[in-house]
Amino acid sequence: MNSLKNLPAPKPIDDFEAWLSTFTQPTVLLELLALALSVAMAWGLVAALRRTLGMHEERSIWFGKRVVDGVLFPLALLCLGYVSLELLGNFVPVAVLRIAIPVLMSLVVIRVGVKVLQATFAESRWVKPLEQTISWVAWLAMVLWVSGLLPVILNELDLITWKVGGTTLSVRTLIEGLITAGAVLIITLWISAGIEARLLRSATGGELSLRKAVSNAARALLMFVGLMLALSAVGIDLTALSVLGGAVGVGIGFGLQKLAANYVSGFVILAERSMRIGDVVRVDNFEGTITEINARYTVVRSQTGRESIVPNEMLITQRVENMSLADSRVNQVINIAVGYESDVEQVMALLLQAALSQPRVLREPAPAISLANFGADGLEFTVGYWINDLENGQGNLRSDINLAILRALRTHGIDIPYPQRVVHTRTAP
Repeated sequence: MNSLKNLPAPKPIDDFEAWLSTFTQPTVLLELLALALSVAMAWGLVAALRRTLGMHEERSIWFGKRVVDGVLFPLALLCLGYVSLELLGNFVPVAVLRIAIPVLMSLVVIRVGVKVLQATFAESRWVKPLEQTISWVAWLAMVLWVSGLLPVILNELDLITWKVGGTTLSVRTLIEGLITAGAVLIITLWISAGIEARLLRSATGGELSLRKAVSNAARALLMFVGLMLALSAVGIDLTALSVLGGAVGVGIGFGLQKLAANYVSGFVILAERSMRIGDVVRVDNFEGTITEINARYTVVRSQTGRESIVPNEMLITQRVENMSLADSRVNQVINIAVGYESDVEQVMALLLQAALSQPRVLREPAPAISLANFGADGLEFTVGYWINDLENGQGNLRSDINLAILRALRTHGIDIPYPQRVVHTRTAP
């Protein structure tokens, strides 16, 4: 903060010509040279760290997808600008750095806000307008500071006051509190995004579900702490929230029972790992793969592309078939009938060959062919086989095996009988 004291005080509007004349001094060239060296050093430092750490992720907050795209480059440039100010401010009057420092501070604020929001809420539609709002506010504050209007405006806003209970608030206090609250929430989101990225890195299956639960709990806790700090920064007495907490408790007890049950069930599912991301389940006559487990609901996606949003309470209180909980292998059975005059041994060999012709059918345990029944229309066989990749679908494999059976039986002249009935007629004497 000592370098802030070395910054020349902003000149008022009526002294604009004197302020502008400082840019005609020969020392401006020295300042420009120092600023150019700072830019080169900051670029080289960030590029070296980027190569050393191997940071090439597009969602990286510190580095971004380019050298100058992350938070680290403007932050390093701001620090080097302060160093230049310390070195030159003791010998020559500064003019360029007086503008460069506020500009770099605004750039750091914009980069931090935008990058954190992009990393935390990548799919949200409201992120783009919020990013633009942060940019406009930061650049407006910079212009007001450089022009010398910011202290004047703040002093005027400090005179607009009103009393809320036993506390006197002003427009300036409210604005400063909102800015502080926003900064606290941005830092909180940054920390939670870093924790989530570290936890979810190279995690799969049940481990992914557990880590996601820990990540969601950490984000909720950090957001709660950040909200409390933000409310305290605005000037709200947190002891008054005890009444609100009691009212919320009563609301949960009566009107929000289902919502609370879904949240509790979500944490139970993630903790017990009875259902994990990637499991194939059947719930309420809907079969699909679990693609997402949230605190309130679970998303199940079928092979046709349809998605079902299932409340977590339903997964706890109702019967759910998890086809890949303990063992990912699933048995399928196909029924086929042939004529009574067919060679049974040949038919069983052809059925086994048709099942083994599909690479998805497991060889261990091997497919089982059996004569199941002497039907009214012919000999009934069953073809049982195992698969372990339900995510690739079941109906398509069943169709391929049926086609292979049909081709094999037709090639060898084995009859697939139609339904037959024998009708006896009698003539009158």
